[in-house]
Order: sequence, then structure tokens, then C-alpha cells
Amino acid sequence: MAGNTFGEIFRVTTFGESHGNAVGCVIDGVPPNIILSVKDIQQELDRRRPGQSEVTTSRQETDEVEILSGVFEGRTTGTPLAMIIRNKDQHSADYTQIKDVFRPGHADYTYFKKFGIRDHRGGGRSSGRETAARVAAGAVAKKILAMEGIRILAYTLAVGDIRAEVINYDVIEQNIVRAPDLRQAQAMIARINEVRDNGDSIGGLVEGVVLGCPAGWGDPVFDKMEARLGHAILSIGAVRGIEFGTGFAAARMTGSEHNDTPVVENACLKTRNNLAGGIIGGITTGEGIRFRIAVKPTSSIARSQIAPAKDLSLQSIQIQGRHDPCLCPRIIPVVEAMTALTLADAFLIQKTIH
Repeated sequence: MAGNTFGEIFRVTTFGESHGNAVGCVIDGVPPNIILSVKDIQQELDRRRPGQSEVTTSRQETDEVEILSGVFEGRTTGTPLAMIIRNKDQHSADYTQIKDVFRPGHADYTYFKKFGIRDHRGGGRSSGRETAARVAAGAVAKKILAMEGIRILAYTLAVGDIRAEVINYDVIEQNIVRAPDLRQAQAMIARINEVRDNGDSIGGLVEGVVLGCPAGWGDPVFDKMEARLGHAILSIGAVRGIEFGTGFAAARMTGSEHNDTPVVENACLKTRNNLAGGIIGGITTGEGIRFRIAVKPTSSIARSQIAPAKDLSLQSIQIQGRHDPCLCPRIIPVVEAMTALTLADAFLIQKTIH
């Protein structure tokens, strides 16, 4: 079945369900002789794992990764790299009462209409649990890109209407919402706790940044870098939109405002304000890539809701289980992973023409 594999040369296939035995991935196209250990993967998974703070789900998964193939004596072999993360804290009984009900905001109905069957336990394949496999694969991609001097980071720009007022990369991992503004982070945490106590959830904005990416990556016409990154980021279930550089604000600008002033720095062509977000004509400019994404509120909330059953009758349900009141803090490493997978693939594609 199509849709479970991402990339052209650096190809990642993920597998597994939320309440199955495990989730995992197989990566084909990993270059040989890259130093890689379980620790490299685990440090990224620890940033995504559930139960890490008061503003995340209380599900306790250690997300311990096992490398099954593709690494020998601490180096990649160039053969398929397989990794697995076993599920250990599933509470499948939480979903028994709604096994014949399509939860509002979830993929229950659409999966059932596509396949004629669905795994009702935590959403099965459509669950955010699947993203653990993406983060594991993204850790490998990050290693490749780091060798080229490329750094990828993301952070919570806003929770609801509370937005970061300063951007300080150094404090992102110093607060549980992963915001670049410590003062506003406290306000974000308070807002998340408020909606959680009311049995609700809240959305937010996440900004992604790529530093050190050279000019020339991305392919016209249909594989522009924005298109590749858009495909990658929009494949994350909670993402409802993406914009690059000035984004939708460009619709309110004139051409003279939006055409950035060129400058030359260290014999390289740059722009004064990087309004394009590091991509022009679908190809990287050598400036920082910058994009923002809209993250929806978690669909699973404790409040009573009206939901359709398989027989199309409507009924009131109250979803049990353990869920994130805001997805922004844990989606950060997923956004970084999908960005890394996209750029690692673009890097290897670029090598084929030089």
C-alpha cells in the first residue's frame, strides 16, 4: 500500500500501530561509514517520548530503540538500516467502549471508509505514536547533515494567542513547551494547564529553522524545496498549514516590499531580510530556511462530544485515555525529523548532478 514510504534516495518506510507490539522504520540509501550508535537515536526519541512533563500525555513509554540491521562496529554499512521501538504502556481497554464509534476530529471514519476495517485502539496507524519511527529515522538524517555543517531546530512560537516575543535558540530546551522565550513560556504553560483542567485542548504555532544549508538544493519544477518540505511537514497528522518566509503576509505586501534588497557577504549573494525564507524559485539560497506551521488542538478531549457510530446513529461520548492537552512541545522533534529527512534526501539528490 502506497503512502508509508518517504524520499527518493534516502528512503524511509515506517511501520506499526499505537497499540500494536511496536513501531519502527527501515531506511534505504544510508551512506556507509557514518558513525552511528543507539545513543544518537535515543537522544532524539527522548525529546519526543510521552510522559515527559505536566503538559504532555501521562502515557509512560521509554521509547528504547533497537537497531536491527545496517550498522556494524559503530558504522553504517550502506545496507538497509532497520530500527524498532516496542510499545510497553498501552491501555487498549480505554477504547473498548468506542470501538464502533468514529471519534470527532480523528481519522476513524476516513480509515474505515478507505480500508473497510480499522484498529480502534488509539487510532492504530493514524496515531501520533507512529511519529516515533520518523524521529528515529530523522536522527540518522541529522547525523548526515551535521557532517555538512547543517543544523535544524524548531520551537513553539505560540500556544493559542500567547506568542513568543523574543527568539533565543539557547532556551528552547530549558522549558517544557520548548519556546524560545522563557517569560512567555510560563504563560503558555499556564494556558495549557487551564484548558486541560477544563477537559479541553489547544493548538499553536511552531517555527522551523535550518541553518547552514548551502545554495542550490531543491529541484524545479514539481520538486521545489517548499513543495518537498510542505509534503514532509503536512504528512504530520496534527499540522493544518505551513508558510515560508513572509508566508501569507505576502498577500498584503507590494512587490517593492517583497522583493528583498540583495547584499554581498563573504563573496556570497544574500538578501537584507531573507523575506523568502531561504528559498527562491524552489531552490535554496544559502540563507537560513524558515517556515511556520499551524498545529491543531488535540482531537481527543475529556469533554462530552457528539459522535457518529458505524450505523450512523449519533451519540454522546466521553473519550477516555491519556492525551496531550497541547501537541506543540512533542511535535518539535517530529518537525525537525521530517525537515532532516527532506534535506538529507535533497543532499543525496544534489550529489548525483555534481
